[in-house]
Amino acid sequence: MTESQSESTRAEELRSFAFLAVVMAPILAVVLIAAFGFSIWFYQMIIGGPPHA
Repeated sequence: MTESQSESTRAEELRSFAFLAVVMAPILAVVLIAAFGFSIWFYQMIIGGPPHA
């Protein structure tokens, strides 16, 4: 592997990491939290509301 290929690969790796850390991680967190909230809402809709104490 030559020096230019190594630097090119390193730049691509850094760009990929930045994309995953800055874009995909927050989007994935929001989607997972929304899916959890939706599942709770749907479950309560089926059982007739939140449980009573």
